[in-house]
Amino acid sequence: MIDSRSDTNDDTQPPAPSLFHATPSHRHGGVRVLVNGQVGLDKKPFLDEVVKIAADNGHEVQLFNVGDRMYAEAPDIVAGRILDLPRQRLTALRRSIFKDILQAASPNANLIVNSHATFRWKHGLFQAYDHNQVVQLDPDLYITLVDNVDAVHARLARDHDVRHTLKDILVWREEEIVVTEAMAEAVAGYGRALILSRSNPRINAKSLYRLMFEPHRKRVYPSFPMTHVIDLPDTLMEIERFRDVLAEHFIAFDPADLDEKRLLFEAGEATKRGDEEIRISLDDRSVVLSVGEIARVAPDIDAQIYARDFKLIEQSDMIVSYIPELPDGRPGLSSGVERELQHAYECTKEVFVVWRPQSSPSPFVTETATAVFRSLDELFAYFQEREMIGDYQLPLPEAAGENG
Repeated sequence: MIDSRSDTNDDTQPPAPSLFHATPSHRHGGVRVLVNGQVGLDKKPFLDEVVKIAADNGHEVQLFNVGDRMYAEAPDIVAGRILDLPRQRLTALRRSIFKDILQAASPNANLIVNSHATFRWKHGLFQAYDHNQVVQLDPDLYITLVDNVDAVHARLARDHDVRHTLKDILVWREEEIVVTEAMAEAVAGYGRALILSRSNPRINAKSLYRLMFEPHRKRVYPSFPMTHVIDLPDTLMEIERFRDVLAEHFIAFDPADLDEKRLLFEAGEATKRGDEEIRISLDDRSVVLSVGEIARVAPDIDAQIYARDFKLIEQSDMIVSYIPELPDGRPGLSSGVERELQHAYECTKEVFVVWRPQSSPSPFVTETATAVFRSLDELFAYFQEREMIGDYQLPLPEAAGENG
């Protein structure tokens, strides 16, 4: 382990509790989760996987899909057209369904309610929840699911009759995050609202399960270079192993689960070729996107990456940054990683750095880090010593090439 600011601290003192580990209200038994997110996320299969993981681990979870129940209650409504209803009928229908859910949910049940915070449709933007009913539900967690803008666009084109732009999708996603956070603070206070990616369901569905039933697990933000290493397949594999091993042992809020920089890169390459469109594939469906439209939302994508990644850090207990050695021997330390480390430090999070280059890290790394390690093995031995994890097995490629 490399010297860092942890040498001047008393390691016997427990870390400060995270504001995001709020104490439940205890007005009900079980765990209650409200999951919001924009139309086009297709949240149900993701949440079905959470229910399955819970069942496999001995926990029964009831899943209430508000949209499905609204269609069942009003069979005259054409699929995909429910938001075309007059506002008064839509609001009454939604309130009726939520009332049924509150009556059906037993006091000690574990439950997930799949809903929305806002609706942005032909009627414009409007609220999609009733404050008093949310108070009665009293969720322990308020989750906003998010996904890549192109994936949401593809699902909207496939499943819904609505005109939209990529800008609309980006704005709606941000509205869901902000309104869900405001809803949570109004009902339960600070620290109950979290952002979780709907992509990579193998890992992120388990993350939601762990948030519900394994709250003792540390929440971690994996930090690593992206743009700097996009053309370095060996380094990308190294980073992928790092991400996987963190997700195996912790609740990981991984910034790369939303990979919209890829969309900007593909649009840039298309521009070089003189193409005006690119094709994407989702669930075996091909969707065409305008290169010009992607270029117009590029500033919005970059701004949301910046803001969202900071929120992911704030909802974590710690940040773990992996700095690879580039083929020319230089550290793969990007400005984005440096900014993430600084933000985590200023948010009083624990900051751990795995420094793989032969050269020594700069004071800008060591002075903000809780501890700096030369390898994943050193890092995980430290975690095990502090009883943050149990037994572990690291990927073999790194173990064969440890830095001294």
